[in-house]
Amino acid sequence: MRRRTFLGGLSASALATGTASLSFGQVAAKRLTMPPLLDATSSGQVRLEAQKGRTAFVGSSRADTWGFNQPFLGPTLRMSTGRATQVDVLNSLDEEISVHWHGLLVPGTVDGGPHQTVAPATTWSPELELTQPAATAWYHSHIHGATARQVQMGLAGVLHIDDGQDDARGLPSQYGVDDLTLVLQDRRFSRRGEIDLSLTMPDRMMGFLGDTILVNGQVGTMAVVPKGLVRLRLLNGSNARIYTLALSDGRPMHLVATDSGYLDKPTRLSKLRLSPGERFEVLVDFSDARDVTLTSEHNPNTGMMGGMMGGRRQQSGRFSVLPFTVDPTLPTRITRQPDDLGGSRPNGDAANAIWRRLSLDMPMGMGMMLGRSDRRFSINGDAFAMGRINFRVTQGTIERWTVNADMMMHPFHVHGVKFQVLSENGRAPQRQNTGWKDTVLVNGSVDLLIRFDQPAPANAPFMYHCHILEHEDGGMMGQFTVG
Repeated sequence: MRRRTFLGGLSASALATGTASLSFGQVAAKRLTMPPLLDATSSGQVRLEAQKGRTAFVGSSRADTWGFNQPFLGPTLRMSTGRATQVDVLNSLDEEISVHWHGLLVPGTVDGGPHQTVAPATTWSPELELTQPAATAWYHSHIHGATARQVQMGLAGVLHIDDGQDDARGLPSQYGVDDLTLVLQDRRFSRRGEIDLSLTMPDRMMGFLGDTILVNGQVGTMAVVPKGLVRLRLLNGSNARIYTLALSDGRPMHLVATDSGYLDKPTRLSKLRLSPGERFEVLVDFSDARDVTLTSEHNPNTGMMGGMMGGRRQQSGRFSVLPFTVDPTLPTRITRQPDDLGGSRPNGDAANAIWRRLSLDMPMGMGMMLGRSDRRFSINGDAFAMGRINFRVTQGTIERWTVNADMMMHPFHVHGVKFQVLSENGRAPQRQNTGWKDTVLVNGSVDLLIRFDQPAPANAPFMYHCHILEHEDGGMMGQFTVG
């Protein structure tokens, strides 16, 4: 079964399940706020508490939510590279959680995957010794079978790895003024304003798609920016939605960093595809003082579903993600694009690398339509099992991974590493994928070159998985040791 056949068959079932289409009617009336900044660069200490809250998203009603140190989502953590940061995670919820440091190059024992659970009323205290280059990472719960729901409820936040050199690079660096952290998510809400966690059959198969866009956990906001260059740190924190971002007046974005750090120099882009788990940093020039809107095309994984969802025609074209308005009274620090970012683009040699092939497999047939447990998501035919190590890697070695996905696009993430995208469907990687990555959208086939430097024992292995969270929870995940 190929992708078009699969999606076409799924379209018919969508008609009966009431999947909502995205609303375009949101009016930006409030100023977007940044997540609180928890700066640990001096103290080397971070305390996070997973807690219950109540949050007003739409209308005056408040929804039950979870967050770290606040009702929904978590603070932006700033940690120094080149030193250790002591983290204490207190779980004040009624069920176990974990905190995975997505993008950190740390040992498996502190990676925060599904083996490092934090029981209710207990504290997990990992020490994170960072030696990697500056980058934008993030953190989120990673409990097998419950990751999608726990992230939907709010257990996620952004992490800045800082080396103190942004001013020397000529990059905007004033948090919340010309350096904006933007967490993009989608949600559905009940008539009472509660987060709708119910899953239709298309949600289970394609991944959850909401009908309301949130930025930093807020609905219907606009970002206020100075008259100059502004850095946008973009995180796709959605369960499944893939954004294809562009600016409404056609102005370019200049890519300066990918998942795992800075490029050597900015790359001009007219659009940027952002899949779940990915982070990109771009510069946008607002020196003309004109307002503009960050927009997106619809999720490409629904683009071949016959144009019908939930008995209504699927809306096409672009929708608003975040409007920007210029305030000329704000301080303008940076007006010129930097020429040299001091980063790098990987250029490894795969000639002598061990070659590993992975297939991201979808359930098929009536078992798929009926949600039968014996027809599960898998990798190379194996659905995830906590007690099974799928393979072992020798520390310090380099491997070439060919990852295939025939049915639909899948964001693919590997814990504890950064990698080079060698090719996509036998061709040179897209420009946005020429930097160091830890998550990549597989649209057919990708070749990756990975060096394994961080250890991971059998009781704390690293994961590799699809980052559509419903697929991950459903079994499209494996684990490996490094030693």
